[in-house]
Amino acid sequence: MPTSLHEERLTIVLDALRARGAARILDLGCGDGPLLLALAGDSYFTQITGLDISRKALEACAQNLAQANIALEQRVSLLNESFADANPKFQGYDAAVLLETIEHIPPDRLSKVERAVFNSFKPRLVLITTPNVECNELLGVPSHRLRHPGHEFEWTRAKFETWARGVAGRNGYDVEFSGIGWSHPTYGAASQMALFVRPGT
Repeated sequence: MPTSLHEERLTIVLDALRARGAARILDLGCGDGPLLLALAGDSYFTQITGLDISRKALEACAQNLAQANIALEQRVSLLNESFADANPKFQGYDAAVLLETIEHIPPDRLSKVERAVFNSFKPRLVLITTPNVECNELLGVPSHRLRHPGHEFEWTRAKFETWARGVAGRNGYDVEFSGIGWSHPTYGAASQMALFVRPGT
C-alpha cells in the first residue's frame, strides 16, 4: 500500500496507464526520475522516454536509474529536450505524463506546451497531475506562499478543470478528473489529476 502522497500519485498514474493499455510512455519533465523508476520497474511498460531541459536533473535521473540497476538502453532513454517544442519524433507513444510539472511552467508558456503535447506528439492518452491549492493551508503552507519555490502557480480544482476542459475541447480529447491522496469534504484532495483520452483510441 502507498505510504505517502508521492507514492500514491505514482501508483494511481501507473494503474491508469495500465488500465488504458498504454505501454509506450513519454515522461515530460522527468526531473530526477521518480516516475521513470516506477515505470522501468514494471515490465508491462515497453518503451519509456524521459524529457527534461535540465542537464543536472537528467544526470541525477541517470544516477538514480543506475543505482536501481536499470540500464539506459532501448527500453529506457533520457533526452535533454523541451516538451514545449513541437517535434514529430515523439509521435506514436501511447501516453504522455506530466507529473507535478505544469505548475513549474510560466503561465504564458502553457499554450506552447499544449500545442506541442496535444497537436504534435498526439499520444492517445495524456495524464497531468498538479497540486490543489485549496489544501495548502491544511498542509501548513501559508496563504502567501506556494508549496515549492519552483512553482509558478498552483490552481484550485475549478481553475484546473476549466483549463483542462479548454485543452481537451481545442484538441479533440475527452477529459476526466480525479483526486489523489487524502480528501477533505470541502477542499478536496491534496493533488489532482486530469486524464485526457483521444476518442476512438
